[in-house]
Amino acid sequence: MAQAKEPENASDLCNSVTDLLLTDSLSSESPAQIKEQTARILTQEELEKLNRDETLVSQFKQQKLEKEAQKNWDLFYKRNTTKFFKDRHWTTREFEELKACRKFEAQKLVLLEAGCGVGNCIFPLLEEDDNIFVYACDFSPRAVEFENPLYCPERCKAFQCDLTNDDLQDSIPVDSVDVVTLIFVLSAIHPDKMHLALKNIYKVLKPGGIVLFRDYGLYDHAMLRFKSGSKLGENFYVRQDGTRSFFFSKELLAELFTGAGYQSLVNEYVMRETVNRKEGLCVPRVFLQSKLRKPD
Repeated sequence: MAQAKEPENASDLCNSVTDLLLTDSLSSESPAQIKEQTARILTQEELEKLNRDETLVSQFKQQKLEKEAQKNWDLFYKRNTTKFFKDRHWTTREFEELKACRKFEAQKLVLLEAGCGVGNCIFPLLEEDDNIFVYACDFSPRAVEFENPLYCPERCKAFQCDLTNDDLQDSIPVDSVDVVTLIFVLSAIHPDKMHLALKNIYKVLKPGGIVLFRDYGLYDHAMLRFKSGSKLGENFYVRQDGTRSFFFSKELLAELFTGAGYQSLVNEYVMRETVNRKEGLCVPRVFLQSKLRKPD
């Protein structure tokens, strides 16, 4: 089960893989974070850069990127196999619902990881929690085909799925999932189709079930580093490898989820700094972390 490509040269890190790489290294290692209700305030220089970059990728190329989205993610996994991202041991620290939502300690938790990649989130969870069953799906067939010694059919079911098109009910019983993790996944979907993914997830989530969301926030450093010619639309960009990334405002995310029937419990920006000691860099990162609930 995995996620992007090596840059053609060091100066082009921003448009291909840096934002993905720093995301996981930051989330697993950085000790300091600040949660905010308002978006990051840009410097004058950053505002001018965003205002200059108004030329959009041609409609022809945008259609080609949409048509080849699955192929581009498959190529990403072909290049990087299971070695790109670090395991996400931070999920239970950030989302206490992975433990606290049980009514009693021995209760089995049913989890769906939507966009599981090569399993960097689910395998640490399976290791530390004996009372969990995980459904894990990914857009890339190659990602879910990678083998892992922790994979056990009695505790995990992995399958390929396009969340915007394939019905999750073909693989998961309706109203059966306690918790869904949607971590750095929705941003890779075209904005016009995001609501389809959320409605699909809604069908298999139990009434009262929770969606745990984390993704790129508005004005994250990765957004500001995209070069001219990478913009697909408002807050939507393409990397050099053809994979795409959207940067969320909390208002838009709330609108997406409430429009699909969810209740918003928590919706806030997470501000942190990524330190690259080797390169001597310290850059501001902005993520959006949210908890949504399916009404009883």
